[in-house]
Amino acid sequence: MEWLEMSTENCTVQRTLDLIGDKWTLLLLRDAFNGVRRFDDFRRHVGLSDAVLAARLRKLVAAGILRTAPYQERGSRTRHEYRLTAKGRDLWPVLVALRQWGETHVANPEGPVLDIRHDGCGAPVRVVVECADERTALSPADVTVAPGPAARPQL
Repeated sequence: MEWLEMSTENCTVQRTLDLIGDKWTLLLLRDAFNGVRRFDDFRRHVGLSDAVLAARLRKLVAAGILRTAPYQERGSRTRHEYRLTAKGRDLWPVLVALRQWGETHVANPEGPVLDIRHDGCGAPVRVVVECADERTALSPADVTVAPGPAARPQL
């Protein structure tokens, strides 16, 4: 079965994009990875309306990407902040890959907004697709793509 003969209804890329594929959700995840946790801080930094922000955060919580945790500032009511879950932290390479692509193809002439470096040695961090056994970097020319067990014919 060739790619164009397969149904895309069960495609994990499509299912992932259904969950996190809009600009605002990715920007909220970017901010969460950079330490933003509170609704007002997300709103102020990303510039979303309360309704859109609340809807995106609810979706991420319902998907198990973020979780809420109560906090209370002195003299105020209890509120909730948003923290990445293990499932959410697994998206970090996706955001680093988007940043890496952006630095290559749509870079700011002044340089990067974020400089991500390894704490251990200080080298820049980059995303690489590698072979699970040999740990060698791969390009699309180095792989074979075949239908997986969930592949279904297009109707």
